Amino acid sequence: MPSPKHAPFSDFTDIDAFTRIPRISAVAAGGDGQVVASIAEPDEHGSKLRSALWALDPQGRLPARRLTFTKDGESAPRFAPDGSLLFTSRRPDPEDEAEKGTNAVWRLPAHGEAHLVASAPGGLGIVGIADDGSILATTSVLAGATLDDDAERRKARKDAKQSAIWHTGMPIRHWDRELGDVSPRLVLVSPGGEVSDLTEDADTVALISASADLSPDGSTVATTWTERVRGGQTRTGIVLIDTGTRERTTLMAADDHREYGSPLFSPDGARLVVKRIMVSTPTDTSYGYLEIHPLTGGEPVIADLGDLTFREYAWSHDGTLLVAGDLHSSGAVLAVDPRTAEVRPLAEAGVFTCLAPAPDGSVYALRSDVTTPPRPVRITPGGEVRELPAPGAVAALPGRLERVRTEVDGVHVGGWLCLPDTADETAPAPTMLWIHGGPHGSFNAWSWRWCPWLAVARGYAVLMPDPAMSTGYGHAGMNRGWPRRPDVVFTECEALLDTALERPDLDGSRTAVLGASFGGFMASWIAGHTDRFSAVVTHAGSWAMGQQHRTTDAAAHKMRVHGHEDEQPEWYLNNSPHLSAALVSTPVLITHGNRDYRVPISEALRMWWDLVSAWDGPPETMPHRFLQLTGENHGVLTPSNSRVWNETVLAFCDQHVLGADPVPDTLPW
Repeated sequence: MPSPKHAPFSDFTDIDAFTRIPRISAVAAGGDGQVVASIAEPDEHGSKLRSALWALDPQGRLPARRLTFTKDGESAPRFAPDGSLLFTSRRPDPEDEAEKGTNAVWRLPAHGEAHLVASAPGGLGIVGIADDGSILATTSVLAGATLDDDAERRKARKDAKQSAIWHTGMPIRHWDRELGDVSPRLVLVSPGGEVSDLTEDADTVALISASADLSPDGSTVATTWTERVRGGQTRTGIVLIDTGTRERTTLMAADDHREYGSPLFSPDGARLVVKRIMVSTPTDTSYGYLEIHPLTGGEPVIADLGDLTFREYAWSHDGTLLVAGDLHSSGAVLAVDPRTAEVRPLAEAGVFTCLAPAPDGSVYALRSDVTTPPRPVRITPGGEVRELPAPGAVAALPGRLERVRTEVDGVHVGGWLCLPDTADETAPAPTMLWIHGGPHGSFNAWSWRWCPWLAVARGYAVLMPDPAMSTGYGHAGMNRGWPRRPDVVFTECEALLDTALERPDLDGSRTAVLGASFGGFMASWIAGHTDRFSAVVTHAGSWAMGQQHRTTDAAAHKMRVHGHEDEQPEWYLNNSPHLSAALVSTPVLITHGNRDYRVPISEALRMWWDLVSAWDGPPETMPHRFLQLTGENHGVLTPSNSRVWNETVLAFCDQHVLGADPVPDTLPW
């Protein structure tokens, strides 16, 4: 039986308790039947999540057992060939108290205490493991430094309180990280713990967000390699690195039309699977293709995955390629024969991540859907999905989930409707329309950041469409509405909303629209194009598109697709929300993180000025509000801030949709 602390959660009216539900982020399978998960829980103040490793019963009979207990936390479990468990942690080395503060690689044997394997001043992240126990890892060194003098140079920079970064090109930011002050590297950790740099000539751009793998015999690394090209653009291809000579050769070169990513060696080292990515243009979005390349020569095998938008893949021990992704507002796992490209379904009805194949043919993974947070499961060779006991389960929901559909210009548009238990003809529920981010995304899985059941527990129905540009509907679905046309997306979302509001248990006179990222851009655009909603909530949304396209960390992509205002004037005129600021009459709640580099805080600042300065009445009667999250990035990751965000959003909607008391000027939470 689970302890009271880890009993299944059911009270969705308690937002603080919701933010404290344990969250499973990874699962790993060992050769002798071991299964380990990484499970995070908030600290006592809710200031951050701390992760620990737990052993799971692969048969699903026994409760999970916690393996690690340090306050610094442990994550990224991987089993070594000898059966020991590798992981990363910031925990101090008991033999050297001075060595702490950065992620290091640790090993937990079958019996005994965990011990340090290797460390580096820039931290280490496990990427791949060879059959002899060698480890491919990521790290970074200060720009211009080497592994040998990196620690000394970091200390000198810290002591001098130096924070300047010298830029020579784009990019200079990524999500919430500054780029250019360090050079990402790939290193090889020998079985004895010696760390050697495989990429000493890498500049500050080459290995940004690199994906890499180590061949089973440890002789070769396959990795993405990024280079700057004209016009502030970059191109990413695949290179091979000989771990003995450090010689680097290009395997797949990028060009103006295609890039490559996510290389992964087959268990016998004879094949390399990669993702071929078509470079987006003003007329076509970025499509992904799955290619399996024989390393001994010959043409690649290209798998036809149908409507599946693949997210990850892993090799089974018998050499079958397992592919997981989004499919029709849900997800699936497909098995691909690397020789014939024959595809067969392995598991459906859920979104599967962290694929961890086991030698017996089973696959361990995390499975989620709109009603269920990521849960560890075992997929049997026959495709049966069995959940394994672990902390973080959710019991009774405050409502029910229904699939909804409509048709727009001959296209089927689907989504999910979350209904409160209290909704019926005599008490129709107020309705929220949620628009997902991306725009290439899907409302098909649980979200800790945007959980509809918190609103449902408050009495709202929540409609979550998968409109144009959603994943899981093939390349045609992703390209419908490109390049990011809010009118197309809103037409489909509004059609599904109107269809849903024909139900007698929904109240069409009390509605709100909410969205984040691309959904935030949509909410901001909708605010200036209709007054049908009682409230608008926009999180991390773009406002002035000419400004955002030049200041985002993804400026190269945005400017390549949308160009300058004089190159595509019609797009900017019709689609930039700020041009309709004077038409906004609905109360708007803006929420934004200061450390958001994907949609910089300048978007929220400009939108806030435009709304406040245009208000004609007395200042105290202005309905708009701005929740600024100074320590957050594109999402709201801190549990305590997540509580504040959810309470604020729901209180704002209660005020303007339900007629509840106004949100106080000084927030009580």
